[in-house]
Amino acid sequence: MELAGPGLVGGQASVARSLVSVQVGLARRMPMGGRNVLTGMVKRAVSDAVPVLPLGLLGDEQADLSLHGGLEKAVYAYPAEHYPFWQAARREHGPGLIDDNLPHGSLGENLTLQGLLESEVWAGDVLRFPRCELQVRIPREPCYKFNAAMGFARASRLMAHSGFCGFYLSVLTPGSIRARDGFELLPGRRSVSIPQLFVAKMSKHLR
Repeated sequence: MELAGPGLVGGQASVARSLVSVQVGLARRMPMGGRNVLTGMVKRAVSDAVPVLPLGLLGDEQADLSLHGGLEKAVYAYPAEHYPFWQAARREHGPGLIDDNLPHGSLGENLTLQGLLESEVWAGDVLRFPRCELQVRIPREPCYKFNAAMGFARASRLMAHSGFCGFYLSVLTPGSIRARDGFELLPGRRSVSIPQLFVAKMSKHLR
């Protein structure tokens, strides 16, 4: 996986960025690998404005706080552009799946973004929405629950190799957020990018 450079800088008029969908969900038990596992990956889309609190979106919950949630991983964002990749992967690796359709939120994300890829994001960058500000922190790491959500065993490995991981955000300025909001990307110090952080975390999977 190639390491990207700084890419596009937020605030440029030529860059159209928007929030396609907002999802929240409470942790629930789901059958995974022959046992019932508590997971917060199941999200539902919300059309109304959602309050953004220091620990995340109102009505959202994480099951394993050692991996998700907290101040630095309050909100999970994912690029809408990667959805065709996962739909194709499900068709190829999960031929027994009844439905390869993936509604937004299927990756477990709170925010489905349009126009902002991991290669354009650095730790410390700020996403400025009309009524709140969120700061980029770290990439998401795949786990066995992601395999179960995608419906095939190689999903985590595909995320590790593709770099299509999305990223966690902390809440810099609480407020509210709504689907179809536009947003600006405000560059931070830009010392380390999301792809660089992801490669460092996933090196054991990429050997």
